[in-house]
Amino acid sequence: MGAQKRKEGPGGAPVNKSTQSASESRPSKRPKSNDAGSKAGAKTGKQGNKPAPKSDKPAPPAPTAPAKSTLLKEEEPMFPRGGASVLTPLEYKQIQVQAKNDALFEEQSSKATAKKAGEKEGKQKKSKKRSKSDDTPAKPDADAVKVESLNFKRLVKGSLVLGSVCAINSLDIAVALPNNIIGHVPITAISAPLTKRLEASAGNDDAEESEDENDNDVDLESLFQIGQYVRAYVVSTVDEASTHTPGKAKRHIELSLQPSLANTGMAEQDVVVNSTVMAAIASVEDHGYVMDIEIADSKLQGFLARKQVDKSIPQEALQPGAVLLCIVTKNAKGKVVQLSTLGETMGNVENVPSTATTIDTFLPGTAADVLVSEVSSHGIVGKIMGSLDVTADLVHSGAGPDGIDLEDTYKVGSRLKARVICNFPTAKHPKLGISALPHSTIVEKCTVKQVEPEIGLYVDVGVEGVSGFVHISRVKDGKVDALFENSGPYKVGSVHAGRVVGYNAFDGMYLISLEKSVLEQPFLRIEDIPVGAVVSGVVEKMVVNAAGVGGLIVKIADGISGLVPEMHFADVHLQNPEKKFREGLKVKARVLSTDAASRQIRLTLKKTLVNSDLPAIQSYEQIAVGQQALGTIINVLQHGAIVQFYGRLRGFLPVSEMSEAYIQDPKEHFRVGQTVSIYVISFDPDAAKLIVSCKDPSAFGLEKQLALKKLQIGDVVSAKVTQKTDDDVFVELADSSLKAILPVAHLTDKSVSKTQSALKKIHVNQTLAELVILEKNEARRSIILSQKPSLVKASKEGKFLTTLDGARVGDEVSGYVRNITATAVFVQFGGKLTALLPKSMIPREEQDKPDFGMFKSQSVTVKITSVNTELNRLVVAIPGAAEQVKKVETKGEKVANPVDESITTLDDISIGKLTKARIVSVKDTQLNVQLADNIQGRIDVSQVYDSWEQIKDTKKPLKKFQPNQVVPVRVLGVHDARNHRFLPISHRSSHSVLELSAKPSDVKEGASSEPLSFDNLKVGSSYVGFVNNVGQGHLWVNLSPTVRGRVNAMEASDDVSLLTNLAKNFPIGSALRVRVVSVDAESKRLDLSARSPGSEDELTWDKIAQDVILVGKVTKVDERQVIVKLSESLAGPVHKIDLVDDYEEANPAKFAKNEIVRVAVVEVDKSNKRIRLSTRPSRILNSSLPVKDKEITQNTKLEVGDIIRGFVKNVSDKGLFVTLGGNVTAFVQIKNLSDAYLKYWKEQFQVDQLVKGRIISVANGRIEMSLKPSVVDKDYVPLTTISDLKEGQTITGRVRKVEEFGAFIDIDGSANLSGLCHRSEMSDKTVKDARKLYEEGDKVKAKVLKVDVTAKRINLSLKPSYFGEQDDEDEMDVDEEDAEDSEGDDSDEDMSDADDAVQITGTDNVEDESEDEDEASDVEMVDADVKGLEAGGFDWSASLEDGEKADASAADLEALAKKKKARREPQVTVDKTASLDVDGPQTASDYERLLLGQPNSSQLWIAYMAFQMQVSDLAAARQVAERAIKTINIKEEIEKLNVWIAYLNLEVAYGNEETVDEVFKRACTYNDKQEVHERLASIYIQSGKRKQADDLFEKIVKEFGYKSPEVWVNYAHFLHTTAHSPDRARALLKRATQVLGKETHMYLALLPKFAALEFRSPNGDKEQGRTLFENLLATYPKKFDLWNQLIDLETSAADADKGVIRDLFDRGSKVKGLKPRQAKAWFRRWAQWEEKNGDKKSRERVSAKAQEWARTAAEKKKTAAASAAQEEESGDEE
Repeated sequence: MGAQKRKEGPGGAPVNKSTQSASESRPSKRPKSNDAGSKAGAKTGKQGNKPAPKSDKPAPPAPTAPAKSTLLKEEEPMFPRGGASVLTPLEYKQIQVQAKNDALFEEQSSKATAKKAGEKEGKQKKSKKRSKSDDTPAKPDADAVKVESLNFKRLVKGSLVLGSVCAINSLDIAVALPNNIIGHVPITAISAPLTKRLEASAGNDDAEESEDENDNDVDLESLFQIGQYVRAYVVSTVDEASTHTPGKAKRHIELSLQPSLANTGMAEQDVVVNSTVMAAIASVEDHGYVMDIEIADSKLQGFLARKQVDKSIPQEALQPGAVLLCIVTKNAKGKVVQLSTLGETMGNVENVPSTATTIDTFLPGTAADVLVSEVSSHGIVGKIMGSLDVTADLVHSGAGPDGIDLEDTYKVGSRLKARVICNFPTAKHPKLGISALPHSTIVEKCTVKQVEPEIGLYVDVGVEGVSGFVHISRVKDGKVDALFENSGPYKVGSVHAGRVVGYNAFDGMYLISLEKSVLEQPFLRIEDIPVGAVVSGVVEKMVVNAAGVGGLIVKIADGISGLVPEMHFADVHLQNPEKKFREGLKVKARVLSTDAASRQIRLTLKKTLVNSDLPAIQSYEQIAVGQQALGTIINVLQHGAIVQFYGRLRGFLPVSEMSEAYIQDPKEHFRVGQTVSIYVISFDPDAAKLIVSCKDPSAFGLEKQLALKKLQIGDVVSAKVTQKTDDDVFVELADSSLKAILPVAHLTDKSVSKTQSALKKIHVNQTLAELVILEKNEARRSIILSQKPSLVKASKEGKFLTTLDGARVGDEVSGYVRNITATAVFVQFGGKLTALLPKSMIPREEQDKPDFGMFKSQSVTVKITSVNTELNRLVVAIPGAAEQVKKVETKGEKVANPVDESITTLDDISIGKLTKARIVSVKDTQLNVQLADNIQGRIDVSQVYDSWEQIKDTKKPLKKFQPNQVVPVRVLGVHDARNHRFLPISHRSSHSVLELSAKPSDVKEGASSEPLSFDNLKVGSSYVGFVNNVGQGHLWVNLSPTVRGRVNAMEASDDVSLLTNLAKNFPIGSALRVRVVSVDAESKRLDLSARSPGSEDELTWDKIAQDVILVGKVTKVDERQVIVKLSESLAGPVHKIDLVDDYEEANPAKFAKNEIVRVAVVEVDKSNKRIRLSTRPSRILNSSLPVKDKEITQNTKLEVGDIIRGFVKNVSDKGLFVTLGGNVTAFVQIKNLSDAYLKYWKEQFQVDQLVKGRIISVANGRIEMSLKPSVVDKDYVPLTTISDLKEGQTITGRVRKVEEFGAFIDIDGSANLSGLCHRSEMSDKTVKDARKLYEEGDKVKAKVLKVDVTAKRINLSLKPSYFGEQDDEDEMDVDEEDAEDSEGDDSDEDMSDADDAVQITGTDNVEDESEDEDEASDVEMVDADVKGLEAGGFDWSASLEDGEKADASAADLEALAKKKKARREPQVTVDKTASLDVDGPQTASDYERLLLGQPNSSQLWIAYMAFQMQVSDLAAARQVAERAIKTINIKEEIEKLNVWIAYLNLEVAYGNEETVDEVFKRACTYNDKQEVHERLASIYIQSGKRKQADDLFEKIVKEFGYKSPEVWVNYAHFLHTTAHSPDRARALLKRATQVLGKETHMYLALLPKFAALEFRSPNGDKEQGRTLFENLLATYPKKFDLWNQLIDLETSAADADKGVIRDLFDRGSKVKGLKPRQAKAWFRRWAQWEEKNGDKKSRERVSAKAQEWARTAAEKKKTAAASAAQEEESGDEE
């Protein structure tokens, strides 16, 4: 194919012709890069150095190393925009004619040249087609589409090309283009924002030459990556004569990446889904990046979400001005398009712009669906959209290197997926270049041309000018000793099959492998593996976790392995997968998903999936409604299941679509890992939603759908029985063949036994007539029937109730019992319509029977008594029992003992009536009064005062009223005590009381009173309100009996100190002056504020100022900060560094959500809307308070030498970044971290760790610190060096490594000094193997024998004879720091912070419990102790206690060692167990030796865990816990439980939610479930994790509350003392009594303890406790232990009321049936109390009462004896 000689651009002038061949026309210089991008472009490296022979063959093809399909981009249009051509029509026509003639001449001349060259070289092999073409050249068709390769000549200004970055320089980047062409992009031609940054940087440099660094400096290496694909616009191509190389031209191609140029030709309508655009980052937002795509005449912008950024793009590259090639994922109709750079989206050639309307959409980089129109030996010709011509040359069609016959591979009329790589602006008609290269290449014939015996083979791969090289290691599988040129299988001229594995751009040759294993290998890269492909592999490894075999690693090719998760082992769950799979087993798998960025492959071995012929759907583009596919369930929920398909595609399977039958709990029918066949119901790609069904759509056609829709609830039908079970009869409707269910309970109206008899008479295929439809669900296609005669009869008569609208008061309707509770029965009718049948509506004789004498599904006839359509409520009654609850007849009824004598009957009471009332009782929010003995009323606290000034005590406004006091009142209406609603005066009933007013203005004669309502409320008006309830973060305030509003906690007062405890500072009933903020009369919502006028203005950014103190509400708490809300529009963080003045106490967990706090504004950035807050006491309380860590801001001047503390912000590869305050960050280089060498220094530091350092540099605004103790600490002791050691000196150290000949010992306190102790110096006896004596990590004491400073060698000795007793006492004393040293090479590893230690006390096996714990009990009383839960555990930072030392005494261990030694042959071994230090075990080896003798000691195992945590080795501590669980004997239940609790403590303190949950579930399996729950709750409480404790308590009471009163008490104790929520604790009592029932033992186990909490808790209410006890004493007056408990609580109270106590003693002495022994103890206790708290008169009174009781008891006894004697005499007489 001849190369085109003319070079011109659209509208450009023609350039001179060139006679150079296509190969010579390429640039001779290119960047040296081995990246994939340069490999794709570099093809003829050697031809750049020497001229290639002229040939009509195409240029040597690009290497066929796997090409990433993600690289490709779009093209540009063929017609320039921006106006008409500068040429006249005549000039333009002349140019066209001349160009056509030149092209014809060029083609003929090139063929002639090729023929001559062929004859001269004498080539033996010529293709028949080519020979024929040379002999009889045919005149080409001028309009035919020619296959042309891209070369320098065809690159003109305006060309668009897909390229790959192959080199990055300081001022430009080199881009590898197709066919070995290199172009350059100047730094000013990347994007407009980047150019502006450069201009700003240049301006700053001119203004401030002294500035070394500038924020606007542009680093191209941070913006681009080698191999990154871009679409480039050709700005110019220049041929320059080179003075150094005469006769050759230096060619330069200048490119541009600016979106305005790279997207040339695209209009707004051309930007469609799956089209590609070049986009520049305009700004960085929280959720993504705003992208400029600069489409001409359009304001269209793009948005790149963070989750759509490919993992291969580093974060630092995503800065304003950076350009990316993106694919459009969503078009927003002219506003913003959604973009993506994900590899799996960009690289999928299936993602073609199918909605494109013009050919301008197909720019380089865009995938296309090509219709093949012509195939020749030169390449492929095709069309896009039926009109746009595309060509693929020999290289990009895959024919060149492969020797593939294109005519056999591609057929005319077939379609192929390809990607546009360039356009040809100079072509007569619009034409594009495409690429259809495969990912790897097999070369069928590799002919050996040259043999290098010790290096390899040079082979001919069929590509002219480019040879291949086979390294000797790749000649064959196995080792090749030598290669011979004239003999052997690899001699010169031998032919072999090979595979291209790479391309060396520098040498310009292919890298070939002849290995059979490589040839047979299906894939070379993860990118080559298609998702859904079936592959063969070998099990490489089994992944073992705590649950067993958790996965398989399967090798599917060399260097490529995939993971088979446990759920994908087989179609069924394997109990013992290790028996089925083994390493080396060959398996057949299917690819589920691939992730090239993280190099991960997921496979499945499920036969259902592997052998399935159904499509492997992996994206929304591949699915259609009704399509069938296979998926795997990965999660089963209550309302459905999540189904995983291939790739990342997931769908939701609703419970209604799981089966034709009704499924109540999906977990009973489906499991995780189960493979299901599904049908697509609906999908929404934009919302990423896919709904699937297990129901076959074909099984429920349109006819059945219409039939189901026609069926109505209440219809009578007949059906045929298809199946019968114990609970249901499955039938098929006669007319429509619809499936339905007939519950067995609905067969008859009779008893259960009669119903079972009826079931026995039913058989399959029997036809059942007269069935009524009870329920119908079209979505689930379910129908429920009933055969109850009562319901069938009601349906026939039209009285079957199906909707609430059909219910009429007084009607008698038929239904059946749905459910029975303790207080009511629920009756159900048709269509799931349910009515409430209260207990009071049931006949009295039935009320006391179990379940009111009813059973579920029993047929009942009821009478409708109430219909409420607003609340959708229906109340019914049993006919005949409804009269029990008729409203009280008020007409003419006389009153009894009226307070106002003018009232004689109830008719005298009317609204507005002025009368009198007597106070019965005084409550917090109302006065309960009587107008007569049979007329009750109430006065709401809001109806007592007219103004704020009249209230004397705002916390107890009703304090001035007393029982029996008579007050004037005015009648307002009737109040329903059940639902707190106003009723008309005529609606009085047994549940209603009169609503009254005692306001002075209302009780005046002639005054008219109307209660306040929502309709006459106005914003800004002020009222007096009264607290009705205290909620979480707000107060409920009553303005009148019918108007209630809410006061936000932050609006409750101007005094911030009152807001921290709303319940205490604003008790129920207290008065507030409030102001209306907003009102909604329709929904009856009212917002109020109790702050002073003007103070409640909304805080905005304009009003905020620095250093002001504000009040806010905590909205979020995490490990690093506390978010505080200051107003509706303003919130800010309190960082960890701003919490306290002492960083050691900084703990965000101390704050609770919704807590009200005071904060100080430290810094304000209004432009960026950022604010920095502080809760430091020195800022919000008093500036004179001591400050240990001063506050650092941007304005703080730090000087070199300052010692300061901060928190680690980031751990990078270059060092630490430490936050000092706000945005002030210091950098610590690695060399400044420690005086000692830290091999794994990153393990010593973590984010948010508190560190202390000294400022060593503040130059150029950059702060540097040093953490070296030698720099920071004043009393620092320098590390020992080798020059400090002296011969004879005694040192301590740890064994680092042990060999047979001796041990290497790291010397403590040294600068990484290590010495050798030869085995001859280990003992006074002969030692043959040092490894039997010592282990790594053993702590030893040694004597320095020799120090060689020059050779840096130290010889040590461990012989006992070197050490005397004095040495043992003085030098071998191990202090705490030594005990905390880590093992191994890192001798300076940081210890765990002591503040993080978790204390677990009270394990069951600890006998010597502390007396302090008993004394600290929350409640001390007989039979009513209320204690918080105890976790049981260990202090992770403590050493072993003395109790353990006694267990492992040296004498016992020595005796044990001697006994064992006597059993085996004598050998030279030193038993170190006997020489344990008196301080207990100090190393892991010590613990291991102790555990050999005490394997069942939980105390020792827990101490071992604590030892591991002292060196911050969490993994080791977990391993110890797991070993302990497996080792301790199964009979030692308490010991095992102790370890489990310690394990839980460990995970709560140092693990995460997942690890805690995993250990917790296992602990419940092996121990008492309730006890483990309670222990974990206690651990949460001690750890300050209130939320988790609260959630766990809820779970405990639901699971164990029905049988254990203690769980309710524990929960209440938590709510009272820890959560500070006494209201929730009181509400809990109601729940507890409902669940536990009214059994006496349960009742008495529960109520006294709840009452005791009210006395003992700081948040308790004694009145509440007294009320509970009074109810108990009224029910059980003779249970004298209740009297004792109450008197204990009253006397132990700090503010004990003597009058109450005396009254209680007096009442207790009058209890009927009091036994003499009880009375004696009671009076004695009373007398003792009076001795301490009373006077002489009171003591005498007690004595008199005791004597009176004794006298009365004696008289009763005497009377009883006389009566008995008299009866006996009467009996004798008879």
